Amino acid sequence: MPRGKTTGKASGKPACQLLFSEALRQQKHSPVADPLTPPHTNMTEDTQGASMDRILQEISAVGRKLEVTTVEAQAASWTNRDQELLHLRSRLTDLEDRSRRNNIRLLGIPEGTEGADIPFYLRDMLPKLTDTTFDPPLEFQRAHRHGPKRQDGKGRPPPIIACMLRHGQARQLLQTARTQGPLRLGTLEIRLSADFSRETAERRRAFLSLRPRLRHLNVKFGLFEPARMWITKNGESQTFYDPEDLRMFLEGLHDTSQTMETTVQSSPHSQDAQGQALGAGQPETVLDPDRRTATDSQTRGRDLERLTKNYDDRGQILQAVAMYTQLSDRDKSRSPLKPTVPST
Repeated sequence: MPRGKTTGKASGKPACQLLFSEALRQQKHSPVADPLTPPHTNMTEDTQGASMDRILQEISAVGRKLEVTTVEAQAASWTNRDQELLHLRSRLTDLEDRSRRNNIRLLGIPEGTEGADIPFYLRDMLPKLTDTTFDPPLEFQRAHRHGPKRQDGKGRPPPIIACMLRHGQARQLLQTARTQGPLRLGTLEIRLSADFSRETAERRRAFLSLRPRLRHLNVKFGLFEPARMWITKNGESQTFYDPEDLRMFLEGLHDTSQTMETTVQSSPHSQDAQGQALGAGQPETVLDPDRRTATDSQTRGRDLERLTKNYDDRGQILQAVAMYTQLSDRDKSRSPLKPTVPST
């Protein structure tokens, strides 16, 4: 008889039942997960918490990156819109200035003098005012007072803005007013000027407010239409379209002038030359800038006095003083300096 059957009989249980019980016991204590069970059921509580923290950190990082990207895109979009707005405003101002090219502004005409027909009054008055014969005669599309009417009769009368039919005649009138200055008709002093938009007029006023500083720094300048300032300094010319850019440029020139003045005042040679100039007698008629010895300091002082008397600008005086401070340090092999003295 087989041994298995004997064992089954001895234990009192069939062999198949024993095998089934052993399989259940092994499956219960086995570390291998059931393929039908979801994976997270086998994870511990700590592992699940760490995974959730990592996922939250990744979501936060993505959110911050998305937020930064959105803000940068919005900033770039607003910058582009600002530039586009400035460009459109510039074009609008240019178009408005072009639409006013045939306009002239007349200031100083008392109210009521023009009567009811302003174009007729101007056709008769302007040739007499400018002492010019116009062929063909002046023609106007329209003309009117600009601004509210004065109630008390005090202050300056509102200007008259006249739109002429021919652009060439408008330019001729403005050129005559520019060359002759204020025009007079009897006891009236009448001024003519071009007509610009408000933005252009403000820029022109800002440029004109810098004229005293330009003259102080010995800078040649000219204001051209519609609003651009041309300057020349030390033989170099520049054109400015923004008054703020010109103001910053002049501040740089002022700082340079202050540095030069400090250097000249701290030089012992300049102090000696200035002291001799204050105590000098009659200046010589001939300037000799090649004097470089200490015994010639009195003569150099008289030369300096003569030179500074012929210069009205402070910057030119400082340049002359700086030139004389270098006389004692120059090499004999160098050619003598030849200052340009304006005629008295």
